[in-house]
Amino acid sequence: MLAVAVVGAAAVGVPAAAEPTPPEPSGRTVEYSVLARDGVDVGAVEAAVRAAGGTVTRDNPAAGLLTVEAPENGFTTRLSSVRSVLYVSRTVAIGHTPTKVPIVDRDAVEKENRAGGAGNRRDRPQPTGMDPLDGLLWGLRSVRSDLARTVQPGSKRVRVGVLDTGVDGSHPDIAPNFDAGLSRNFTHDIPVDGNGHLVDGPCEFRGCVDPPNWDDGGHGTHVAGTIAAAPNGIGITGVAPRVSIVNIRGGQDSGTFFLQPVVDALTYASDVGLDVVNMSFFVDPWLYNCAANPADTPEQRAQQRTVVTAMTRALNYAHRGGVTMVVSLGNQHEDNGAPKADETSPNFPVGSAHHRVIDNSSCLVLPIEGPHTIGVAAYGPSGAKADYSSYGLEQISVSAPGGYFRDFFGTPRFRTNENLVLSAYPRNVGVAAGSIDPATGEVTAAGASLGVRKSCRGAVCGYYQFLQGTSMAAPHAAGVAALIVSQYGRLVGRDMRMNPDDVQRVLENTAFRRSCPMPRTVDYTDEGRDDSFTATCVGGTDFNGFYGHGNVDAWAAVTSGEQYLG
Repeated sequence: MLAVAVVGAAAVGVPAAAEPTPPEPSGRTVEYSVLARDGVDVGAVEAAVRAAGGTVTRDNPAAGLLTVEAPENGFTTRLSSVRSVLYVSRTVAIGHTPTKVPIVDRDAVEKENRAGGAGNRRDRPQPTGMDPLDGLLWGLRSVRSDLARTVQPGSKRVRVGVLDTGVDGSHPDIAPNFDAGLSRNFTHDIPVDGNGHLVDGPCEFRGCVDPPNWDDGGHGTHVAGTIAAAPNGIGITGVAPRVSIVNIRGGQDSGTFFLQPVVDALTYASDVGLDVVNMSFFVDPWLYNCAANPADTPEQRAQQRTVVTAMTRALNYAHRGGVTMVVSLGNQHEDNGAPKADETSPNFPVGSAHHRVIDNSSCLVLPIEGPHTIGVAAYGPSGAKADYSSYGLEQISVSAPGGYFRDFFGTPRFRTNENLVLSAYPRNVGVAAGSIDPATGEVTAAGASLGVRKSCRGAVCGYYQFLQGTSMAAPHAAGVAALIVSQYGRLVGRDMRMNPDDVQRVLENTAFRRSCPMPRTVDYTDEGRDDSFTATCVGGTDFNGFYGHGNVDAWAAVTSGEQYLG
């Protein structure tokens, strides 16, 4: 999974002791997230921000969240007695020059192979076949999308939002299903942070805002391809190959997700009537957002409460608007109901992490532990739980193909690219990674060793890469959710709509039941993992901590799901 960030916070919900004259704000310009109290009009908060010396650059009335630029010193003091303000959370300083500090690699799990080794009328379903590289998509067969498309390949009226690092809308397998009119980029490229550490690097486009059909990381395009790669005789097909893809970008080029863009993307999804949203990130800089962890400062506690409150509001708003939200369970290889000590937070800015004991009852991983989310765990081509996948009875709903590089230990298939998930790869990302020759367009020797593929139809060519992670499992489930809406949704105007609770009910009840392994405790020492990866499966065949309600099943969902609707 990737990450959402809010950096350096200050609590302002409780009035501070009165001061005769608060100091004038001073110092470098800093960006803040300002969160209004429940029921407060953001206009009143905007007025308070201006009075305190700040400038509102973005606002989201639905979530009561504002992004503000203000001087570093004195701004929070001036807001501390304003009763309409709940929290102020500092994000990043503006305008520093870069230093030669590399961007943190967030792909250790996903790129493990790089390390070596109003009515009831519906559209008539169109006949939909398979594409040249579909034989490499073991996940497509596992969820039985190859069968489901003979009944329901998905309706163009059903729109799936990809809340990620962007989507390459020009990719030949994405373009036929890409809704450019609704796609939005809610981010602004940040070359460096306030300490001079690289974040996104140099801006590629004027104004430092990427167009809504662009992806500099490749993660979002891979997700989009798994959901809805088009049946067009090139490359691959997706789980729901005829639904529409909408890019609602909330992630930076670097893979960091800041709070305001994510909240904006979620409320936008509701406002424009998206049916499903796929999310594969957690809230940076805190793996766990705790209300009152004794190891954290008051400012850090307020920062985490800001994230929890704003994300909860946005998730509730999206659900009320009819959005089914599918979220990856996490790559932390731990029981989400029995978290281990957190040694990695805050991971931004660099060097600020400290040891924290995590209280499960008051600490949340978001968005997976937020309301109305469908949590998806990952398994490999053998059906075994992937070693990296988080698990446990608390947050899991279903499981889906996520890839498992170390599957099939003791056989020639161990540590092979084909154990991962193949999907769309932006050409610009492949060129930057050295996997595609910029002059000839051919896959390089380095790219071939990683399993990068090229597929053409005439002069039109697309590229594809292998990745693994719960980020790859979630879009398999999101694709099945889109098929459910296509099959059972109601036509409202030009749109297909379905209550997200009904979508979840069909998804979970039609999943293929998987029992815990025997013995129930699995270690991965033969595969080269340490004891922290050892996992115990709790529960029965109908519901357990490794597979939830079971493996998502597109064929069962579109052929027998109606019995689970009220």
